[in-house]
Amino acid sequence: MRTGEAIVDLLEKYKVERVFGIPGTHSIELYRGLEKSGINHVLPRHEQGAGFMADGYARHTGKPGVCFVITGPGVTNIMTAMGQAYSDSVPMLVISPLNDIEPDFFNAGRLHEIGDQAAVSRPITGFSIAVESLDDIPLLIHQAFELFANERPVPVHIHIPLSILRGEVDRAWQAKPIASNLSLTPASLAPLLEKISAAQHPVIIAGGGCSRIGELVTALAERLPCPLVTTVAARGVIPLSHPLSVGAQLTTTPVQQLVADAD
Repeated sequence: MRTGEAIVDLLEKYKVERVFGIPGTHSIELYRGLEKSGINHVLPRHEQGAGFMADGYARHTGKPGVCFVITGPGVTNIMTAMGQAYSDSVPMLVISPLNDIEPDFFNAGRLHEIGDQAAVSRPITGFSIAVESLDDIPLLIHQAFELFANERPVPVHIHIPLSILRGEVDRAWQAKPIASNLSLTPASLAPLLEKISAAQHPVIIAGGGCSRIGELVTALAERLPCPLVTTVAARGVIPLSHPLSVGAQLTTTPVQQLVADAD
């Protein structure tokens, strides 16, 4: 099994149903795997479009948006979408090829060459790592899905050198269980409930992570009762016509004062 086929097979085992991207000379091995898989591929006109499609898909489904892009310009083209996803805490997995790291050939004018590709995406990712061996690939993919499940969900970028991407894998990789760091029990929630019950001036600030639980957030605000402020990413969580809705006005002086006065 070729490396690209093994990667796609592993993504299927992590329940990936859709990949966004544009095939190119360097990424053809990834597409060799896609052809034989059950994963649906969405072809945009531009890598930036692939990134924004993946972003929208992740916001709507709660699943990570997965992208395949070429090295060099494919990576730089998707940066804008990755930056937006990072800002809004949207899970995105970007897999790209990478020109082999050979000091003697640095700045040699190879196709789509970037001196330090990982450095380009590192500021807007949870991690951006260049693979050093075949064994790194399943470990990094698992690390990405654990990050999405347990930490602030932001983009992850995995770079695979061409010599590794064109290699062979002896046996199929297996998905590992995603360990959860979240432990919510009545006992662990008791201190929080005590503080909320004792609060005289509570305020809820709802972020984009509440986008699929608007009814629950609204019910909590009504139960307390208290004002509910949203971030821009959480617009629509509570109807603007609701008497407890303050809207997405966190930057205004009155709302900042409301939050400052909350206990």
